[in-house]
Amino acid sequence: MRRWHRTRQVINYVNLSTPAGLLIALIGGARPRRGEQGLIFAHGYRIPFPVAGAFTVGNVVLTKNADGYLSGRLLDHEARHASQYVACVGLPMIVLYLVASGVSYALCGNPASWNAFERLAGLDDGGYPHKDVRWRRSREGRSGHDVHDR
Repeated sequence: MRRWHRTRQVINYVNLSTPAGLLIALIGGARPRRGEQGLIFAHGYRIPFPVAGAFTVGNVVLTKNADGYLSGRLLDHEARHASQYVACVGLPMIVLYLVASGVSYALCGNPASWNAFERLAGLDDGGYPHKDVRWRRSREGRSGHDVHDR
């Protein structure tokens, strides 16, 4: 395991975000196991919130999907979220993330496209759309230009 993965692992235990993620996994009926990059994969999450293919709390990546889903670019995206818990000193990340989702939704109608946490984790890697802000789409629509979401 790389030094950063181990450091992130320890910090996210100490800041209580990983224990919170394990509790959420338990409540949601997910089966935790050791994963790559010092993460814990929790497959079989049964609660329908949040609406996402996967989400991360501390070093725990939760998904309703089966083994093998957490790989490649998606895994790298979720690992970046685990690092964000370190930067946000643990559980405040959840509140900050929700605020960022609300701001993104207000800006473009999508909770991820302008969410700073999702942008820093890589929108493409997480499978999120690149949507223009509402006022830009309105202006382009009035000027006769085609409006495209990337």
